[in-house]
Amino acid sequence: MDINQLSELVKKKILENNLIDDLEIEDKSYLHKDHKGNQPNKFHLKLKIKSNSLKNMNRIESNKIIYKLIDKEMNEHIHSLQILFF
Repeated sequence: MDINQLSELVKKKILENNLIDDLEIEDKSYLHKDHKGNQPNKFHLKLKIKSNSLKNMNRIESNKIIYKLIDKEMNEHIHSLQILFF
């Protein structure tokens, strides 16, 4: 799976949740390309999520919701995930 396919899949899965108003995905893999253990088929993503519901939740709980939505992608294609709520 390439980064474009992964981004579309992640976006689709997250936006299907009624708590999310908008989502931006940034590929940050280039920042980690020289790190030991870096794998070309594992990506580093930054999610910017617009959601009043999640923004007002406990950070751990809101992150758990996102991780649960993209659990398969986390296990197979994502090495690192940064989540920002606004």
